[in-house]
Amino acid sequence: MRLGVTHKESRIAIIKDYDLPISPEQFTEEIMPMYREKWLLAQALPGANRLIKHLHSKKVPFALASNSITKNVEAKVSHQPGWSKYFSIVLGSDQVKSGKPSPDIFLEAANRMGVNAACCLVIEDSLTGVKAGKAAGMKVVAVPSLPSESNDFSVADIVLHSLLELQPEVWGLPPFEDWVDGALPIEPIYFRGLYRNGLLHEFAGDGASGLPDQVFGFYFGWAKDESSNILKILMSVKWDGGSCSLKKVINICLVDGSNEATSDQDMQIMLVGYIGRQSNKENSASEKELLEENKVIAKGALDSSAFTNHSSTRSFL
Repeated sequence: MRLGVTHKESRIAIIKDYDLPISPEQFTEEIMPMYREKWLLAQALPGANRLIKHLHSKKVPFALASNSITKNVEAKVSHQPGWSKYFSIVLGSDQVKSGKPSPDIFLEAANRMGVNAACCLVIEDSLTGVKAGKAAGMKVVAVPSLPSESNDFSVADIVLHSLLELQPEVWGLPPFEDWVDGALPIEPIYFRGLYRNGLLHEFAGDGASGLPDQVFGFYFGWAKDESSNILKILMSVKWDGGSCSLKKVINICLVDGSNEATSDQDMQIMLVGYIGRQSNKENSASEKELLEENKVIAKGALDSSAFTNHSSTRSFL
């Protein structure tokens, strides 16, 4: 895994590690068509579109600064609706002397936006990018792409599991104004899994569906079981680090009715709302109280038009 490094650095390392009998240029020629196919399937992470649209609506300038080369960054951006017009600046590593972890690309982004670097906030998913942001003298929020690496990001000012946890006002930015009675409407997230004894065992996604690793905390929505019954659910997602590797644990709680009635079922899930992150305390009275409070919030939200009027929701139901 070489998350955050430039393509030029990555291809040289891969050729060396696997002793490939090709040149770096040949590697790029072979791999890029496969990358471009995957870019078409790429989905914005939970909270990304919300943040981008919010900053744009508040006239807060923001840039995209990537270790990819500019033409590849622009190609990726072009596949996400509206992104090309939202970003004030799009920079690739080919436009600066050195890519991340050098601060060059962030300093250049600040310069092109006409702002002081010390007044900038960087949001990064790689440790390489976090180091670059700190080297530029900027505040850095880390949202790791790989949850297993969260402990490596201590150099960041704060580490979040998801962009949905971001509070812009903490960083001097306009606050979000889209919460509805303790719940946040989100772009629908679809995935499938086997429901058994209160746990959901996720089926692998195909690139266009599935549960992103950045889904963490309490969510709610609907589940469709094998008999096409529609159930209101509260879902909690956390990562269990008790074994040698992290494991995603998905708990499903039916907002109405008993969990036992639907055990051992293949379920289709559509999440439409977010309530908050997990409590740090497990198996405690406060955890149980939080669960009951969130069930009340989820029930109220799923009965309201704010969470049922979306066309995707109506088609699922």
